[in-house]
Amino acid sequence: MEKWLSIIGINEDGIAGLSAVARYWLDQAEILIGSDRHLNLIPLDDRQRLTWQSPLIDSISEILKYQGSQVCVLASGDPMWYGIGATLLQYIPLNQVRVVPAVSTFSLTCARLGWAFAQVETLSLCGRPLENLSAFLYPNAKILLLSADRYTPRLVAELLKAQGYGKSKIWVLEHLLGEKERIIQVTAESWQTADLEIANLNAIALECIADDSQSTFSRLAGLPDSAYIHDGQLTKSEVRAITLAALSPKPGELLWDVGAGCGSIGIEWMRSNFRCKAIAIEKKRSAYIAQNAFALGTPNLEIISGTAPEVLQHLAKPDAIFIGGGITTAGMVESCWQSLKSGGRLVVNVVTIEGEQQVFAWHQQVGGSLKRIAIERMEAIGTFRGWKPMSAVTQWVAIKP
Repeated sequence: MEKWLSIIGINEDGIAGLSAVARYWLDQAEILIGSDRHLNLIPLDDRQRLTWQSPLIDSISEILKYQGSQVCVLASGDPMWYGIGATLLQYIPLNQVRVVPAVSTFSLTCARLGWAFAQVETLSLCGRPLENLSAFLYPNAKILLLSADRYTPRLVAELLKAQGYGKSKIWVLEHLLGEKERIIQVTAESWQTADLEIANLNAIALECIADDSQSTFSRLAGLPDSAYIHDGQLTKSEVRAITLAALSPKPGELLWDVGAGCGSIGIEWMRSNFRCKAIAIEKKRSAYIAQNAFALGTPNLEIISGTAPEVLQHLAKPDAIFIGGGITTAGMVESCWQSLKSGGRLVVNVVTIEGEQQVFAWHQQVGGSLKRIAIERMEAIGTFRGWKPMSAVTQWVAIKP
């Protein structure tokens, strides 16, 4: 099929910065679509111009009506990097679309600061929770952010201070490649006193400097128990690390955390890779889960307040399931095992005899492995110290054929 939709990246230098290929398809277009800022970069002519509507799906429906005409969508920089290009290709087949990228904001930022692109983390805060940034923080990290507006840099500075990174360096890069290009450098802790007036069009670069390296968290499983707000219903750090290893998260996979408690398993599943997804199913502690998810950089953790297995019926099929509570509920294991994808992992932790009876029966039926996890922690005994055993955990791990 003839390609009728061109998605062209354009920066603040306008037409002058377009490649010959981009300029050719821009000139061929009968209809131009973009934000007011992008459309204003193109000299006025008699072609039809459309600006984006809210919700975006309305604009996409409008674009589809023009199939058969030559349509050009203008986008910032590289349309396939947190851009409109990736969204449009969910609705329009690639054989009908041509994408002509310009240099991305991230590439321009690296060029301005002299950073190696391969050694930075990248994240968009446009239409996404600010708290996603928390999962990307570690000492000496270099992070590039697409900013939502003029207020985003201040919010980033506040988050850095709250997370123990107040000494971090912040660069705000405004109107890259434009006549108003400007670069501002401050630290997170000095933001409030800097009295800065920021342009709406900006990007942010961070060099993370921890105030206290002891307060920073690894992305590996087994965060300190003190990282969580909880009422005692918490899979302890050592057991959590062993459990996540058994669940074996891979980028893009979905976990059901059934009987999620304070949400620690689902949160650390998502922290393992920003593409990992999780659903926490919990009857009583949704508020704890939400607070922990935001604090630990996984605000997109889906929380379902309800009782399993009733609430499981209409959820997306998971790649892995963890059952941390409610194993003796009628139909619990049956529902989870049936819902699990082929090759999916089911991990169950129990601490009671009744729970062990359930997992032993299922082990006899479908196989897998059984182990007991016994941990002792040193605690004070009067003026001395000794070992206090935690409740032993029996863990069943099974892979569905």
